[in-house]
Amino acid sequence: MSHDKQFFTTFAAVLIGLGVLAVILYFIAGYLTSDMSEYEPKEVALENIKPVGQVYIAGQPGAPETTAAAPVAAAGDVAAAGPKTGEQVYQSNCIACHGTGAAGSPKMGDAAAWAPRIAKGMDALLKSATNGLNAMPPKGLCMACSEDELKGAIQYMVSKSQ
Repeated sequence: MSHDKQFFTTFAAVLIGLGVLAVILYFIAGYLTSDMSEYEPKEVALENIKPVGQVYIAGQPGAPETTAAAPVAAAGDVAAAGPKTGEQVYQSNCIACHGTGAAGSPKMGDAAAWAPRIAKGMDALLKSATNGLNAMPPKGLCMACSEDELKGAIQYMVSKSQ
């Protein structure tokens, strides 16, 4: 019986001690956050989760008016800026593989690797670039590139690889 009484006494003391600790921590937390009354948590949360942009669909209410003379250009859209040069296409898309030789691609400047490809002719090179070949995806993932831009990039790489 004395063991039970000793257990309950110790258990009650631990519970009372934890309760006192909880109250002390509550008041410490209140003291530390008392100077934060200037912050509006709801406004801060709304500012943090606000959208960074909007999508407009032509013809729907709220969409900006556009004319055929002034098309709306998205960020990174090259239609308004005109076609890219072969070097620009190479620098923005092709260099990732043809600058490093990744996945077996011929490195620009490696005449030995380019010679058999150049021998096939520009039409074969353009077809391979357009449709993809081996590990190279179609258009080298430059889906916005026109056929002329791809051809310019190929001519740029060939001129630097002969």
